[in-house]
Amino acid sequence: MSHPIILTGDRTTGPLHLGHYAGSLRNRLKYQDTHRQFVLLADTQALTDNIGNIGKVRESVLDVVLDYLAIGIDPCKTTICVQSHLPALAELSLLYLNFVSVGRLQRNPTVKEEVRARDFENSIPAGFLCYPAAQAADITAFRATLVPVGEDQIPMIEQTNEIIRRVNAVAGHPLLEEIEAIVPKAGRLPGVDGASKMSKSAGNAIKLSASPAEISAAVNAMYTDPNHLRVQDPGQVEGNVVFTYLEAFHDDAEEVEALKAHYRRGGLGDVTLKKRLAAILQDFLEPIRDRRAQLEQDPDYIRDIVRDGTQTARNLTEQTKSEIYDGLGLFRL
Repeated sequence: MSHPIILTGDRTTGPLHLGHYAGSLRNRLKYQDTHRQFVLLADTQALTDNIGNIGKVRESVLDVVLDYLAIGIDPCKTTICVQSHLPALAELSLLYLNFVSVGRLQRNPTVKEEVRARDFENSIPAGFLCYPAAQAADITAFRATLVPVGEDQIPMIEQTNEIIRRVNAVAGHPLLEEIEAIVPKAGRLPGVDGASKMSKSAGNAIKLSASPAEISAAVNAMYTDPNHLRVQDPGQVEGNVVFTYLEAFHDDAEEVEALKAHYRRGGLGDVTLKKRLAAILQDFLEPIRDRRAQLEQDPDYIRDIVRDGTQTARNLTEQTKSEIYDGLGLFRL
């Protein structure tokens, strides 16, 4: 029996961080043993808001692959591929734009929020606006039926299924299978400044490749309880970034609960708490950083992994594209 196909991936806009690990990478390690998993290096999608910095997008491809391998993604189990080298994705994106209106794209809640966050209100790049159709192309080209996403991305999955239903209606039979979103139980990891989202561009992230000094500096800068002015004062755990990170990365849940209780009743200072978290993150990131440094010494090996994975993905996506064209009754030479 064949394994269900999962498609996931990352925009290639820089090295990955702890937010990526908590939100998706941790699950990818699990899925690669139970599913046929494809990880897409989304460089084309990264260009939708980085067209003036193509160099960053290009150079980040290998950066992201290094992070994948350093945390334990196995290229023998997970196919790693580059979006821009899969022409079937671009061709299907163009096809699917005929199955969706501009108004529907503009009403997509995820697109609206991303447009607002990037201050695109007066000048939205067409590629950015059309991303829901491009994502539908990515997913269906791989014949994926499961897509891990955060809650904020669920509207994108819903729109992909709308496109799938329209394609099936035109074909007159179930040409494409609808997809299911896998939403991780863990919530989004906040930035060290307490912002709702850890982001490379916002400068509030801890990279998976962070040095010991960078880790310490980031933890020391973490947002805690602004009203916890003295050690003996009771403190608030909710909204305290240090506790959010402890919950995400400390293996001893009992100790985390004990620290919470101590903090709430008073007598536990922020400095002591941050030292505990810093030690945990140092232990967690040290082997990842060391493995990454080793891999950097053999760039040809990294390129071979990407080249082989992309060829595997190209074969699959080209076959799927042909099946979709045939199913829709397009002209054949």
